[in-house]
Amino acid sequence: MLLTTGQAAEELGCAITTYRRLIRAGVLPELSRRGVRVMTPLWVVQALQKRAPALVDRLDAGLLGVLRVDAARQVHDNDRNWAGYAAGLGPNDLLKGLRGWWRCDAASVAAGGVLPVTVSGYVVAVLTGLDRWEKDDGGRHAFPDAVLAGHITDLATPVKRLTAPQQNDRDIADLLLGGRLPSQSSGAIAYVSTRSSSAN
Repeated sequence: MLLTTGQAAEELGCAITTYRRLIRAGVLPELSRRGVRVMTPLWVVQALQKRAPALVDRLDAGLLGVLRVDAARQVHDNDRNWAGYAAGLGPNDLLKGLRGWWRCDAASVAAGGVLPVTVSGYVVAVLTGLDRWEKDDGGRHAFPDAVLAGHITDLATPVKRLTAPQQNDRDIADLLLGGRLPSQSSGAIAYVSTRSSSAN
């Protein structure tokens, strides 16, 4: 059985625009088209419905930054060609597109030690190596030493790519990737308490 974008969003209890971000990010498998409509298999939507919360309560930090991004778009910056997330991008482009430039309290992000990256409330990538940051003239921050610990190529199954050189970073990515991590923020970076996550 195939669902329209509107039907899939209704099943998940989210806005159509929220669900479209997942489609554009390329993290949903077996999509098809009927004219201009994008159709999603029912099993994919059911897999997202059943997805457990990300296990942030197992991390040492009490407060965690969460980077909320849209599907990747091309940019013309000196240090990157893409901003945002797309499953089809390679690890190098993903890292460059996710490690900056964001308005945030850089010290708080660094203190968490881990920066989960979410699209529509699902963890699609994890960054570590946040100890050093830079600030541009517009007040945005980047983390030049950030490491892409892992990322998702298929959110439904999920299919994880663990890319960090350090085993501890790969373990953290494996723990978080594919989980639900809702957050509220007017900007790209939100902050969530790891101690109350089990109650969400």
